[in-house]
Amino acid sequence: MNLQYISDYKGKTTGVFIPIQEWDSLKKNFPGLEEGEFYERSHEEILEGVKQAVSELNLAKEGKLKTRSAKDLLDEL
Repeated sequence: MNLQYISDYKGKTTGVFIPIQEWDSLKKNFPGLEEGEFYERSHEEILEGVKQAVSELNLAKEGKLKTRSAKDLLDEL
């Protein structure tokens, strides 16, 4: 991803510029991104997500779930 960081006069990063092709790809992969349709998750939702992640990690360790490298994942974005 070719990001360009925007800084204020003190050198503090204040924003990020994302090329339009990458923005379009992110919108396709994350519906609701452009509309800001995000909400704060409840404690129960966060806990359920952690439980699911642990379950998936255990399946991956057992060889029952196919994994891919972090590089491959980031390249996809």
